[in-house]
Amino acid sequence: MGSPLIVLTASNTEASEYKHSIWQQMLSATIPHKYSKTFFSQVSFENESWPDGRAKYVPNGLRMVETLLLRNYSEDDVVVCYLENLEKFVGPETKALAIHAHNPLGISYATDVYSKLAGENLMPLNAYEFLKIITHPVIKKYRPKIIVGGPGAWQLEKANRLDEFNIDYLIDGEIEMVFTELFERIIQNDPTLPRIIKIPKDKQPAVEDIPVVRHRSTFGVVEITRGCGRGCQFCSPATKVGRSFPLSHIMESVRMNAREGATEIMIASEDMFLYEQLPNFTPNVPALIELFKGIKSVPGIETIQTSHITMAPVVKDPSIIEQLTPYIVPYSHVHHKDSTDPKQCMIDPIIGLETGSPRLFNIFMKGKGYPYKSHQWRDVVVKGMEILNRHNWFPFCTFIIGLPGETDEDTKQSLDLLSDLRDAKGTFVPTFFVPLENTRMEKKSSAKLIEMTDLQWEFFFTCWKYNLEFWYGGSKANFKFSLGMPLYYNMLGKKLFGNGIKYPLMRFAGVPDRFMRKHMYLDFTGRPRNHAGMKPLDKEILPGFETIKGLNMIDASQLQIGRSSEPVHASGD
Repeated sequence: MGSPLIVLTASNTEASEYKHSIWQQMLSATIPHKYSKTFFSQVSFENESWPDGRAKYVPNGLRMVETLLLRNYSEDDVVVCYLENLEKFVGPETKALAIHAHNPLGISYATDVYSKLAGENLMPLNAYEFLKIITHPVIKKYRPKIIVGGPGAWQLEKANRLDEFNIDYLIDGEIEMVFTELFERIIQNDPTLPRIIKIPKDKQPAVEDIPVVRHRSTFGVVEITRGCGRGCQFCSPATKVGRSFPLSHIMESVRMNAREGATEIMIASEDMFLYEQLPNFTPNVPALIELFKGIKSVPGIETIQTSHITMAPVVKDPSIIEQLTPYIVPYSHVHHKDSTDPKQCMIDPIIGLETGSPRLFNIFMKGKGYPYKSHQWRDVVVKGMEILNRHNWFPFCTFIIGLPGETDEDTKQSLDLLSDLRDAKGTFVPTFFVPLENTRMEKKSSAKLIEMTDLQWEFFFTCWKYNLEFWYGGSKANFKFSLGMPLYYNMLGKKLFGNGIKYPLMRFAGVPDRFMRKHMYLDFTGRPRNHAGMKPLDKEILPGFETIKGLNMIDASQLQIGRSSEPVHASGD
């Protein structure tokens, strides 16, 4: 048999079902490739293939491209595979190689932060994997047309690297309405077709124009909505009208994933509460219950994952969470010791909290809090977390550091919100502002790690102190981090980022706040703070962050990482 006409592929980290967690998969791909084997075993991102070498699961966007192609081509003509099998399929008859690009240059929100903690020029894992695909010897040998698309394709245009990677066409936007004609023009070498193809908004497909994908997606992803409409300026889907897929479409997709071996379904949505929404962003609880009942009734499906939600509907009507919990929490694969579920199940939907500053909230994301106002956002978040936690929803919450115009006062207000969340159950992940394509802020400048203020570093590492405590409770990770952070500071952190990283790192490492209270905004000792007369930390008390001459730098008995029973105070200056 000859080589297929069209081959589709994606990097291993994008296709991976790593730890059955979308956010752990994404964060793992931010690790510098140089250190990836230190953090992950060799098999962490090895994905499953069928006996003929085709991929068992890839990102849902690539499955959609495959499905659209299969309208006009046979299964023999269109093959989806991983990097390891490119040489098996790409051959002399192959006319096109289409690559799904989620984060090809490693400059998305999370990656641009975490990879650079180890150095400015280190390549994150997802960028390294894209490079391996685009420079694969089989491409040079047979020279198929290279087509790149996906949510991160814009990075290549912005960095002006199409020539470097010999990319023939870059496609940006929702493709369902135009793809068939577009691909035919690519295959026929249409000279009038531009190299960079941006799908206009007037070509945005209605849900009836979007087919059910033919084969299984990573994590068993099933779209239930597209778009959002809340208008957050840093987010592309927020500028698009929300659309809900019919239940029959969703269930057909669930059954297809189950037939091909998926035991878990992830419902994909910019906000789960927008599914079949009622007026004024009001959640349609009966429709959501019917949806979850239908999914778990499909033979072979054992667990369900949620994606994004927003906080305002939780506060406006807490009964939403109470009603939905029996249909979601018991069917989650995620467990936590603090869950009151009989099997300690919990769910971790993604919530974009972004900032604690009412000023920044009002400028960039006021639609996210509807019907509440910007000055109420902090209270909305705290009350919403209380409601969610009560029902074993322990969310994955993101913050954006470095929004344009952010001041120290804005950061202090975010720290105040973080202080309010001290005893909340969840994961808090700080990211840096990146001007994403097709947003209202695409012309703004990215935040830079090297320009972080002392307050921003405090926010960053306080988030991760919370996460360490939530997931490990201070026992499993205590010794590793109590020694690792002083080593990191002295050997690399101080050189890269200066002294401003010192005290936040110490907090993360578990050093008691009583040794740092004069140097930090938040004070977890429960005593009033006095910033007058600030002086350097006593080297004799805590020499570990000044020298690395011995491994007994810090008394391990002082480094018990765990939530303090003392009250939290976070007053201003």
